[in-house]
Amino acid sequence: MDEVCKALADPTRRSLLDELFREDGQTLSALQERFSMTRFGVMKHLKVLEGAGLVVTRRRGREKLHFLNPVPIRLVHDRWVSKYAEPWTAALSGLKTALESPMEKVFEIYIKTTPERLWEAITDSEIRSKYQFGGRISSDWTPGSRFEMGHPSAPTLLGEGVNLEVDPPRRLVQSMVALWGEDVKSEGTSRITWEIEPVGDSCRLIVTHDQLREGANEQLYGGWPMILSGLKTWLETGELLTTPGSLMYNSPPDQATTREP
Repeated sequence: MDEVCKALADPTRRSLLDELFREDGQTLSALQERFSMTRFGVMKHLKVLEGAGLVVTRRRGREKLHFLNPVPIRLVHDRWVSKYAEPWTAALSGLKTALESPMEKVFEIYIKTTPERLWEAITDSEIRSKYQFGGRISSDWTPGSRFEMGHPSAPTLLGEGVNLEVDPPRRLVQSMVALWGEDVKSEGTSRITWEIEPVGDSCRLIVTHDQLREGANEQLYGGWPMILSGLKTWLETGELLTTPGSLMYNSPPDQATTREP
């Protein structure tokens, strides 16, 4: 939390995040063009943002791309803002816009747990329901097998797909078709990749949601920060995340608005 606040205190670093929310997945050279400073200066600021978890980098061939990671901002929000300003929960300024960049979204979070326990939390239907808005997932978790997503309040499936890669407890790659509304059904198939890396007594979890069309519906990926915050909370404390945003989808059927990542 301290590192996030320190990183956000600098106006240049905030401007870098603004550039990434405007266009996610940029190279160092592309970012440098927008600032009147040396390449080394921009690199130093990006390193601070990476250290705070606000920026995640991915290799694409010879290029190193930088992505805005909204999860730490979501954790700050869950700690303070939602207690006093419930109407802000679904619209933290800039966060929704940041999540609307096309094609690929990358989310990173550190959780104090073991790879085995984290893998179980991702693949066990009962555990999954504790942090994914009450939704459940069923599969035999073998390569090429199907999975289905549902909710007790929903009469039909909310999503389905195929487990493309299953490598416990390190990596899970899935194709996914959202079914909870006509607006998302038309988006077709996207891909979700879960990557678990042990770091000391904790794990680094990276979730990449890609193969999204340009201008894809925000419902497909807008819930990830809240889902990952709930996953971290449950694994580290055994308790459910109780911010207004995390509770709204667990309301009785006549009050709930179902939404997946």
